[in-house]
Amino acid sequence: MANHKSAMKRNRQNEVRRERNRANRTRLKTLVRRVNEAVTANSPEQAREALQAAVPGLDRAVNKGTLHRNTAARKVSRLSRRVNALSQNA
Repeated sequence: MANHKSAMKRNRQNEVRRERNRANRTRLKTLVRRVNEAVTANSPEQAREALQAAVPGLDRAVNKGTLHRNTAARKVSRLSRRVNALSQNA
């Protein structure tokens, strides 16, 4: 446990940030899962809509510092590739 005033404050800040990041990551997982479920269900229109919701969410997570920009770019790229492959096959 922290003994100094500044260390106690740092612990409080870390706790708030941890909860915020956790909520953001959970939201992102849901957005990505919706894209993957639409792709699995062979629904190109639904997959495209889910992707259009997921991309800004990933960008927002980068701006908030929850995700590294390369991680978000990689996820967007992989999701886009899956959705585009589904659209071409349909």
